[in-house]
Amino acid sequence: MYTVDSYDVIVIGGGHAGAEASLACARKGHKTLLATLNLDNIALMPCNPAVGGPGKSHLVFELDALGGQMAINADKTAVQMRMLNRGKGPAVHALRAQSDKVAYQKLMKETLEKTDNLNIKQIMVTDLVVEEGQVKGIVSELGEFYSAKAVILCTGTYLRGKIITGELTYTGGPNGQRAAEHLSESLRQCGIELMRFKTGTPARVDKRTLHMDEMAEQLGDTQYHAFSFMDDWIDRNEQMCWLTYTNETTHQIIRDNLSRAPMYSGLIEGTGPRYCPSIEDKVVRFKDKKRHQLFIEPEGNHTQEMYVQGMSTSLPIDVQYAFLRTIPGLEDVEIMRPAYAIEYDCLNPLQLTPALAVKSIKGLYSAGQANGTSGYEEAAAQGLMAGINAALYIEGRNPFILSRSEAYIGVLIDDLVTKGTKEPYRMMTSRSEYRLLLRQDNADLRLTEKGRQIGLVSDERYARFLKKKEQIEEGLHVLKEKQINPTKEVQAKLQAMGTAGTKTGVTAYDLVKRTELDYGMVADAFDLPRYSPAVEEELNTSITYEGYIKKQMDQVEKVRKLEEKIIPKEWDYMAMKGISLEAQQKLTKIRPHSIGQASRISGVSPADISVLLIQLEQYRRSQGQVK
Repeated sequence: MYTVDSYDVIVIGGGHAGAEASLACARKGHKTLLATLNLDNIALMPCNPAVGGPGKSHLVFELDALGGQMAINADKTAVQMRMLNRGKGPAVHALRAQSDKVAYQKLMKETLEKTDNLNIKQIMVTDLVVEEGQVKGIVSELGEFYSAKAVILCTGTYLRGKIITGELTYTGGPNGQRAAEHLSESLRQCGIELMRFKTGTPARVDKRTLHMDEMAEQLGDTQYHAFSFMDDWIDRNEQMCWLTYTNETTHQIIRDNLSRAPMYSGLIEGTGPRYCPSIEDKVVRFKDKKRHQLFIEPEGNHTQEMYVQGMSTSLPIDVQYAFLRTIPGLEDVEIMRPAYAIEYDCLNPLQLTPALAVKSIKGLYSAGQANGTSGYEEAAAQGLMAGINAALYIEGRNPFILSRSEAYIGVLIDDLVTKGTKEPYRMMTSRSEYRLLLRQDNADLRLTEKGRQIGLVSDERYARFLKKKEQIEEGLHVLKEKQINPTKEVQAKLQAMGTAGTKTGVTAYDLVKRTELDYGMVADAFDLPRYSPAVEEELNTSITYEGYIKKQMDQVEKVRKLEEKIIPKEWDYMAMKGISLEAQQKLTKIRPHSIGQASRISGVSPADISVLLIQLEQYRRSQGQVK
């Protein structure tokens, strides 16, 4: 074995989790190695050519507020942007960007290569080196040894990856890449429990063979947006998407070929994602549904490849052609890349702490699809947090943990390490109990100060944040100070604005509270200063939903006290009297960080929590700690 070099942190995997993890460590000044199977596939988008969407967009905004890279990359390589769920409240608004996937990869690779303290190498990692419960480094297939104080697993879907299309199966990763065949066994030998999951992707089709006039156009928003708080809201709409639908003929072809579908023939062993099912799964599960919508999306500015969103499948290629050609606009379609399913190994996330550290091995962290999640955004968010915490571990500092009330990132990680997952986990707004507080528009207000304290928020970003915060405070002050008296001129203005007049004097703040009005309308009518769209959006939301926001903040305060009650790591739950056997077993396995986390474990009752609180108080007194 040849010793090559020594690092502070080694990140295994160059996908979205690995990119964010390695950037975080390097930007904090730690010598970092990113070990990837293929230098040409850094930040690869092996599935949909997009960033964001319901729940996922919140993660991207939060990642950006903390100093991550995904949002900046998404803005610079977007070919279309749309705000989803605009007909609903601001808590579920979700920005989604169609990306030029090749440009996205190139930009992320360039960013990594230009980052100080960061080396990138094309390495097939075969072994994790652990001595006396402490990670020591990695070994490559060429017999190279790289030592490290901390290692972050960001292996994605490459651990013992197996590609499945109809009756054909072969070892491989996404897009025909190599799979990591030996690392799984090394992890098992280190005592790490692995699960077997499955995901899939639709066919890519040739745009020249499509009939766009038979499909509905899907335009980008004329009201512009940006993912990054560092970027302006400008027009990023360069490409068109299209909408079409399956039909009964499509469904019948699929039903006639279910015996050839790997998920029904027994070829697929892994558990697939419930919220992103294959088309054959949709047809079987939703028998009464006459059609399913499909979005035809561009893969970039310099390719004819189109992505058939909603048509994931592992059926044989002849069946793929047969059902695709029954769909309006796809009657003459030519497939450029066939759809496939992929099985892979991943860690049971119950083995992780809220800092994404592996409990049984000091210095080992894990992030992304390696933890049983799905999606680029979930991976990137975990990668950033694992990178931050690996760096803090090396520095001898306490871990950085976001609570459920602070961020969707907190919800994501808490769900994984507290509840585990039986299928690829997908972030959705419904998973958060504090949705109105955790909007995508206020992620910077919630998290930029934290990112600054960690050391990932640059001076430029922080100055921009402070300016926005100052303008919001100024706007609120102006609205509250501006008196609107019920003169004839005022009544006429209000009527022209489509709102009721006022019998008594009100403030401009009171007017913005009306659902039919917003800051811009009131400002123009009564000569108030105008601000950027981002500032005015924040003013509108915080004022309109003021009462609801206050209620949620009161709920957060009640829960916060339980989150602050940290449980000693050495507690022996099996020796505790007064809690159920199920609670003892669950607590021993998960080893919660706090009473708050313990209260969310399935099988731990309120009565068990009461006993834990008493035990914690007795422990604190025995340690001479004040209340």
